[in-house]
Amino acid sequence: MTLQLGQTAPDFHQDSTHGPIRFHEWLGSSWGLFFSHPKNFTPVCTTELGEVARLKPAFDARGVKPIGLSVDAVDSHRAWDRDIEETQGAALNFPLIADPDRKVAELYGMIHPQADPSVTVRAVFVIDPAKKIRLILTYPPATGRNFAEILRAIDSLQLTDAEKVATPVNWTPGEAVIIAPSLSEAEARERFPQGWREQRPYLRLVDLPR
Repeated sequence: MTLQLGQTAPDFHQDSTHGPIRFHEWLGSSWGLFFSHPKNFTPVCTTELGEVARLKPAFDARGVKPIGLSVDAVDSHRAWDRDIEETQGAALNFPLIADPDRKVAELYGMIHPQADPSVTVRAVFVIDPAKKIRLILTYPPATGRNFAEILRAIDSLQLTDAEKVATPVNWTPGEAVIIAPSLSEAEARERFPQGWREQRPYLRLVDLPR
């Protein structure tokens, strides 16, 4: 199954380190960060899960619920959690889905046979409160993810949902944004009375109030 931006994230019911989870019900009205791991007791995954545990307050501040997946059983997940805490200094504080039958991995297209038919790729899905997929990232099994970039992308998604703007290259929160080309000059003046810097009629940079 190939998932695309704008599609509804598939629902599922699966066991996890936090007990049985019905995905849509668990998400509720929150944003979701759903990310997969090739298998348990792998070095890159161990560092990633520790990082997300450390970043949990940052996700909470954005109304985002992180949830991981690995194609092993819950008992194995719990044993792995002890290793994560001992090596990374942070224990799992979010659910890790057990997917030994690969039901969810197949549902989300996390098995890429041409890369490795035996494990999931490092998939990332950002899902909005309407259960729509808003961002998809796919890393090969050996390349660790950059969760600072994932947070930055979530900041952009949430800002551009709230304002008629887009975020330029390498944007970080607090920097200038681009006024949506769909806004006329009159509409832009009404929405952005602070004014903007016009590099081209289609490229208008504005500083938003903090």
